[in-house]
Amino acid sequence: MKATVFVGISVDGFMARLDGALDFLPPGGGEPHGYDEFMASVDALVIGRKTYETVLGFDAWPYGEKPVFVLSSHALAPAPDDAVVEHMAGSPEVIASALAARGIGHIYVDGGKTIQGFLRAGLIQRLVITRVPVLIGTGIPLFGAIARDIPLRHIATRHYASGLVQSEYALGVGG
Repeated sequence: MKATVFVGISVDGFMARLDGALDFLPPGGGEPHGYDEFMASVDALVIGRKTYETVLGFDAWPYGEKPVFVLSSHALAPAPDDAVVEHMAGSPEVIASALAARGIGHIYVDGGKTIQGFLRAGLIQRLVITRVPVLIGTGIPLFGAIARDIPLRHIATRHYASGLVQSEYALGVGG
């Protein structure tokens, strides 16, 4: 199974404010930068509970009918009627194995702790990081502490009129 991170961050490396707010990201995601095409390529999303709760506060459910697996050891808030949400718990390895056994071939991994756990477990093959031209000073970092270096292979860097800069990297053997 392939696992990809597609995330927007501040130039100083934060994916959200300390309270989870995403107000520094461009409204509606900004100009087109590959997100829709990326979403069309994934079979399901794997997100953490805090990310799920943040998304519940959006005006509309952003994932359409894509299955969303929310990782938490706690009960979840109810999902919107039009959402396909399933609660899961376990290590990244257990989650990835269970989803692969269900025929899911490509997952979108999102949320600070979830990304960090899948990355530490060696389960991420691709990172697409879009830097938003703002410094927020403090917040939830994209990457936490790691026990060893994780080599990345640069695939591409793109820039957009609004100042967004997107870099894509491959991880793992052969990238």
